[in-house]
Amino acid sequence: MTWTSGSLRALALAVTIGPLAAAACKPAPPVATGSAEAAMFVGPENLTIAKQETLQVGPAISGTLEAERQAQVRAELPGALIAVEAEPGQPVQRGVVLGRIDDAGVRDAETSARSAVTTAELNVALARRNVERTRALANAGAIADRDLEQAEWNLSSAEAEQADARARAAAAAKQLDRTIIRAPFTGIVSERPANLGDIVQTGTPLFTVVDPSALKLEGAVPADGLDQLKLGTPVAVTVAGAGPAPLRGRISRINPVVDPATRQVRVTVAVPNASGRLMSGLFADGRVATAERVSVVVPSGAVDRTGIRPLVVRLREGRVERVEVELGLIDDGLERIELRSGIVPGDTVLLGGARGLPPGTPVRIGSPAEIEERHAAVPAKE
Repeated sequence: MTWTSGSLRALALAVTIGPLAAAACKPAPPVATGSAEAAMFVGPENLTIAKQETLQVGPAISGTLEAERQAQVRAELPGALIAVEAEPGQPVQRGVVLGRIDDAGVRDAETSARSAVTTAELNVALARRNVERTRALANAGAIADRDLEQAEWNLSSAEAEQADARARAAAAAKQLDRTIIRAPFTGIVSERPANLGDIVQTGTPLFTVVDPSALKLEGAVPADGLDQLKLGTPVAVTVAGAGPAPLRGRISRINPVVDPATRQVRVTVAVPNASGRLMSGLFADGRVATAERVSVVVPSGAVDRTGIRPLVVRLREGRVERVEVELGLIDDGLERIELRSGIVPGDTVLLGGARGLPPGTPVRIGSPAEIEERHAAVPAKE
């Protein structure tokens, strides 16, 4: 089929009314070389440059970032909260005092228990000396053997009472220590639901401490790709409010049970946060990189996959050229395709309606305003 300037104008007008009307192809005056062949003006929106970049494919995952380690510190005995030493947002070290519960009653019990230990120790010492004297007399034949047995029994009883007193004293000391609320690990206080003077019961939440140095993202991925998921698989994570640059996490846990309703499996992604710029509670999107390659990449809209072999329309030396290509990885989420052959980095590729231009058509690139101006300046030919 021979393409005339009139048929080229009709094709260009068809492209103009397409989805990319602002950047459509329109006929232009003959090229300056004097050739009778008309060039087509194509807007920059209908062009793209093939680039060499890293392409990742794999299932998407999204959810809310959570601290890998977080603890809700609760009261371990009832009483009045008489001291608050930490506030939300305050960094704390492991073991530092966060608050105190009134220990008057517990301290009295601990003092009594320690006194019982002292008494028991004195009784053991006395019983031991009595056994030594009784044994000496029994060996001399001055007393009966049953007197020695009684003395030894008294020593065993005193030692048992001593062990019981020490156990009671240790329990009282632990109860006294529980009146002091300490940070379970180094982190930051995120919540303090109790106030100074509150009467708390056993189990009442007092503080929440989180470790922001390591975060996690939990989400679900389709079970049909489970064979490609492994512990340590990299995950590109984009966090809302943390900039466009993706963070590199890794799969740390894979749930061994598939949800029968959704046919998905839950995975946990460890997200490093050594800089501390991320916060628990931020929404994050991730992509599990089951395959990753550095290659030539173009937008999905640049590839015609309707024929027997995929095609790309390339602009070379100012003319349209159809090139068969070999496809590689396809990222449906970002609409990017890897081209393994046919196109090299830096090639100019046509998009949208401009892909319908016949091979060999001369093309000039202009802005939409230039296209409109040139089209208005050229009278239509019947």
